[in-house]
Amino acid sequence: MLSIAKHRHALLYLIENHPVTIVVAETSAGKSTQIPQYLEDAGWCTDDKLIGITQPRRVAATTLATRVAEEVGCEVGTRHSTDILLGLLKKIRRKRPELRIVISSATLQAEQFRAFFAEGAQSPTENYFKKAIHTVLAIHKDEPDGDILVFFTGREEIEQAVQEVSERSLHITQPSRQLLPLPLYAGLSAEQQMYVFEPAPASHRKVIFATNIAEASVTIDGVVYVVDCGFVKLRAYNPKTGIEALTAIPISKTSAAQRTGRAGRTRSGKCFRLYTEGAFQSLPEESVPEIQRTNLAPFILQLKALGIDNVLRFNFFSPPPPEQMSRALELLYSLGALDDFAKLTRPLGLRMAELAVEPMMAKTLLSAPDFGCLGEMLTIAAMTSLGINVWIQHEGEKKKFESTRRRFAVEEGDHLTLLNAFEAFIGIGRKESRFCHENLLDFKAMTRAVSIRGQLKRYVERFGITVDDRAAKPKSGAHSNGENIRRCLTAGYFAHAAKMQADGTFRNVSGSIVLHAHPSSLMFNRKADWVIFHEIMETSGKTYIRDITNIEKAWLLEYAPGFFQPMS
Repeated sequence: MLSIAKHRHALLYLIENHPVTIVVAETSAGKSTQIPQYLEDAGWCTDDKLIGITQPRRVAATTLATRVAEEVGCEVGTRHSTDILLGLLKKIRRKRPELRIVISSATLQAEQFRAFFAEGAQSPTENYFKKAIHTVLAIHKDEPDGDILVFFTGREEIEQAVQEVSERSLHITQPSRQLLPLPLYAGLSAEQQMYVFEPAPASHRKVIFATNIAEASVTIDGVVYVVDCGFVKLRAYNPKTGIEALTAIPISKTSAAQRTGRAGRTRSGKCFRLYTEGAFQSLPEESVPEIQRTNLAPFILQLKALGIDNVLRFNFFSPPPPEQMSRALELLYSLGALDDFAKLTRPLGLRMAELAVEPMMAKTLLSAPDFGCLGEMLTIAAMTSLGINVWIQHEGEKKKFESTRRRFAVEEGDHLTLLNAFEAFIGIGRKESRFCHENLLDFKAMTRAVSIRGQLKRYVERFGITVDDRAAKPKSGAHSNGENIRRCLTAGYFAHAAKMQADGTFRNVSGSIVLHAHPSSLMFNRKADWVIFHEIMETSGKTYIRDITNIEKAWLLEYAPGFFQPMS
């Protein structure tokens, strides 16, 4: 019996008599799976009322839904910003006194939540990577049976670890026990993520390499050992430069406790931390809330769409810095989503809020019909939203990789190259894994891009916009609509413009940050004057840009005259 069960009657009493109930209990106590069922059994779903349950991540939401569906015997047919959600719930509760809110966590600071709802109120990457692999092999050699969960910062590390452990396990002289490495990160499909929850085959030990997606809300049965690298990759927004970068930083003590709590849910477990006690003591108590370190433009757009015009007075659970709010409003105004009175424009601003992509890509997609390239932009949006490199380069095969990618390469940069690869995949390749293997493409990623494109297409068709996919598609080389596509990208991503310097680096528009083309980009070590980029990340002390396209300087002034000062 789950530990939450003995508190069932007390919970129902508290929820009946108090508008907000805060539940703090250890991981796997049954907070998320059992409390909703207690409420339904007690009659809280009568008269067409609903019990809404939120989770911080998509995988947590899907596994929770599957678990509860199995327990109650029904079939079920995602991530939301917690900070925005709490602010909205507080606002709604003032008008709906019958609404009941239950907040549960293994580590949250209950007093902080109580005060909010009360009325009137970690070493270098390559270093820990090697240590983690060594620790996994040592556990497999010396420790009793039990699956292993390893925390890494991102997809590239995880895929590299899966490959390395797969190769090394072939040489392990223990025929009675084999290692089964599995990845777990947000870029995987729901079906791929579910593999980690299945029991390991006989005579196998699962080793799961995961991002912080496995840190909270998700319980993987069978995990006895946890290996914690001590780092997490987070998005950090700099309001002075207007740039949001993906950066690996040390975790907090709360995160360290969460990771330790993943070990030994079914029996006594162990956590191997790849950092010293001194390093642990220097960690911050809590992670900086997402809303205080990310670009607020998507949040503001959603609030405006919900009818909350005065976002400066919105009751955020963790109030963001004013400068961050100002930059987000400036960007949305420059994109045409807000008018001179900071009101949501119609139809553009409202449609941007309804699209399931960030504001710059939303503007790009909604501008595409004017440039005659909506079909192509849907593809580019799908490919860039994957957040991963779709090309697979095996160690020691750089020449083969470059030769293969050249089949789809376009001189103007990465976006058109990705477009060519996708069109070949759904055309000649007929969505086959063999085509991807021959062309060094990630089949799972390409398949996911097809799905994402279909979703985006349905979104824009809801606006009454027709998508013409019948046009002839090139197999490789220059795209006949290339200039219009680059112009369209500029209309949405002008805030991500950069100028190449004499030494081959780039500088952002304000000139305050030195940027390097990522080695995976076609623009790496190539000449360009002005470019726009999709993503920025920090690795090994350098700031890299990915998914880069060559543009003309004049286009920046043409499509965003209010955003730029006149350039010489």
